[in-house]
Amino acid sequence: MPLLRLPGSFRMRLLQFTTVKLTLCLICGILIGYYLRPSLPLSFSLALVSLILLGVVFVFYRKLPTFLFALFTGLLAITIGILSLTLSESRNYGRHYSQQNLDKNWGYTLKIREVLKPNGYSNRYVAHVNSMDSLKVSGKILLNIAVDSSIGPLMVDDEILAYTTLHPITPPLNPHQFNYKKYLSNIGIEHQIKLAAHDYYIMPQASTTIFGKAYKIRDHIIQNLKKEDFGTEELGVIQALLLGQRNEITAEIDTDYKDAGAYHILALSGLHIGILLGLLHFLLRPLEILPKGRTIKLVVIVLLLWVFALLAGLSASILRATTMFTFVAYALYLNRPTSHFNILALSLFFILLLLDPLLLFQVGFQLSYAAVFAIVWVYPLLQKLWTPQYWIIKKGWELLSVSIAAQLGVFPISLYYFHQFPGLFLISSLLILPFLAFILGYGILVIVLSLAHSLPPVLVTFYDTVIHWMNSIIGIVAQQESFLFRNISFDAIQLILSYGIIITMVTVFIKTSYKRVVVFLAFVLCFQSYVFIIRHNAQNKESLMIGHIARNSALIHQTGQKLTIFTTNPKATLKMTNDYAVAQNIVALQHRPIKNSYLIRGKRMVILDSANIALPKNHDVSTLVLTQSPKINLERLLDSIAPNIVIADGSNYKSYVERWEATCHKKMLPFHYTGDKGAFLYTWQ
Repeated sequence: MPLLRLPGSFRMRLLQFTTVKLTLCLICGILIGYYLRPSLPLSFSLALVSLILLGVVFVFYRKLPTFLFALFTGLLAITIGILSLTLSESRNYGRHYSQQNLDKNWGYTLKIREVLKPNGYSNRYVAHVNSMDSLKVSGKILLNIAVDSSIGPLMVDDEILAYTTLHPITPPLNPHQFNYKKYLSNIGIEHQIKLAAHDYYIMPQASTTIFGKAYKIRDHIIQNLKKEDFGTEELGVIQALLLGQRNEITAEIDTDYKDAGAYHILALSGLHIGILLGLLHFLLRPLEILPKGRTIKLVVIVLLLWVFALLAGLSASILRATTMFTFVAYALYLNRPTSHFNILALSLFFILLLLDPLLLFQVGFQLSYAAVFAIVWVYPLLQKLWTPQYWIIKKGWELLSVSIAAQLGVFPISLYYFHQFPGLFLISSLLILPFLAFILGYGILVIVLSLAHSLPPVLVTFYDTVIHWMNSIIGIVAQQESFLFRNISFDAIQLILSYGIIITMVTVFIKTSYKRVVVFLAFVLCFQSYVFIIRHNAQNKESLMIGHIARNSALIHQTGQKLTIFTTNPKATLKMTNDYAVAQNIVALQHRPIKNSYLIRGKRMVILDSANIALPKNHDVSTLVLTQSPKINLERLLDSIAPNIVIADGSNYKSYVERWEATCHKKMLPFHYTGDKGAFLYTWQ
């Protein structure tokens, strides 16, 4: 896409646009609704009162100061944000499946909406609930179907009938792990169904939707490409790059692109649609010589953008990006890209959040729009710094400026969610992005010729070689471990403060003043002070955690910024330990084998496993931990000792755990199973 030049006056007024202020107010309202969870009547009443107040000010008090009208307009936007979030919650939908009794079995009619990446045990889907028995309902669930080689995977638009029970999505069982329950809740999914391969019936006649047609078109393209002589790794990248299908990318390639800071190349989104728009804008320029040529060009561009979105399966990210760049295409048609691009983009942002407020909590949405706003705001400032005389240097500087601006926008979000920063992201951008338009254009040509069964082998070989070179370059960059900063502790407070630093730094760069410098330095000081407080608290903290790991045992002891992991299998605890260490600012790790007895602040904790069921000589046991399914008579054991609590971790057989729980319930003794209640944590400050 052509890089748009924004006049200096516009750069200065970017944050004064009405759409920006309304969007910020809407975001505040959505956040208030998300964290306070007001009832639907209360949300509706607040919005109605705000609307009435604004109407009264507008009709009867026009002579009042302008700020009063602006104040009530902002208040209305905030209450609309609260109302839109409240309306999006399933508990406020009368026909939502969650309004029914979910404790019993129902005959569920489910329609496949999205095919997710399978795991080692099951194929996974997002499904719409059409009915429960004869009752028409709505809502989305996560569908897990056990893998069976005799039965192929389902496709989008397939409808199945299953007599089963819904189960809530389980939260993470260990502290600081990825919260998959929260992630699914933010896209409107609260429950799941687990089925064996033969526990459902596929409906013979299912209705067809545009999403199903898009999926079948994409699947047809993939099957055609698989018939060509592409390498396995290259074909996986081609599917991700052109069709938004990342299920067949190898783990090595996936890791290389992440470590090189080039994963946005594989994530089909606004970058690709923007490049495609720029390519079409250039290639279709001859149409402008025709009568009404610019209008014809606009129509053709918009149609081709949506055809590409259809080929890419109409995923949520592609729909957002294509819609946005449809507005951008219209702005270019008006030949006033400077203000229209920003106004339309911001208006679209406002409209998208109004229609689906949960988008605000999706990582992809946050990254996309943070990058867009940063490019719009920061890129022109970087261009103002230097204007190279030579064309090749000028284009390189433009590309570098876009990469710096985008990375500046997404930097805090990336640290918050992924806790790593690729120091060579500029190298990746300079080596790949200049050729990405060619790679995309050539790839689309390959797809068209493949569908027409007219793809020459020489084109396949050439494109396969290009993708292989791209993978190799990314791999070389990713191997520079010294430039990849991992395991960076970064929480929500640091996220907010870092954006405060970035925004105030840019404002100082635009126009230096005493007040702006003071605000910038204040944010820097707050950030440094907060980091100091975190480290000070970590140095004075001591805790012991009995974690949950399937078929394994682990005790994590934290003393200050040092972590000692007692486990029988260090590899099995790696992910849990790493998540905990990053969140707690740990600087030193060590592994030790599990002992059978520990003294915790003068109180004895005894661990019984399948190999050692003998009690220590000191029978004064405060905590009894059962691991590796020890064959004991717990009732007799509890008669001989008097622990305050019995804990069973994830290494035990479920049947044993149920028997132990019943025994403890009988003796009115607290019982904690990490598979149900999560990790058990002792904390001393």
